[in-house]
Amino acid sequence: QVRLVESRGGLVQAGGSLRLSCAASEHTFDSYAMGWFRQAPGKEREFVAAISWDAVNTNYADSVKGRFAISRDNAEKTVYLQMHNLKPEDTAVYYCAASTITGTAATLSGFYTFWGQGTQVTVSS
Repeated sequence: QVRLVESRGGLVQAGGSLRLSCAASEHTFDSYAMGWFRQAPGKEREFVAAISWDAVNTNYADSVKGRFAISRDNAEKTVYLQMHNLKPEDTAVYYCAASTITGTAATLSGFYTFWGQGTQVTVSS
């Protein structure tokens, strides 16, 4: 069982920045791909960003490319999502996820086996 604990999100004005973190309990964290997903009210959960186990490869949703950056610190068992130039449409509950199936930067939620509790990010216009 992998426990994932996300940092608190928050309320940010449009154009602002916010960094989310997600700490894992599992000592084999460095073998897992990690991802961030989000779910806005009334919408399905969607992929945001993913990073391979060794941080060599990353993937991003088109909607966040150039604005968001995913990174990881395997020594600290933590994955980060740095968000810049936030827009009201980025408002959602953000979830981090760990994949014990693959170490590559998977974009499909089905590859992820453990999920955090979610953290609210609200961007005001």
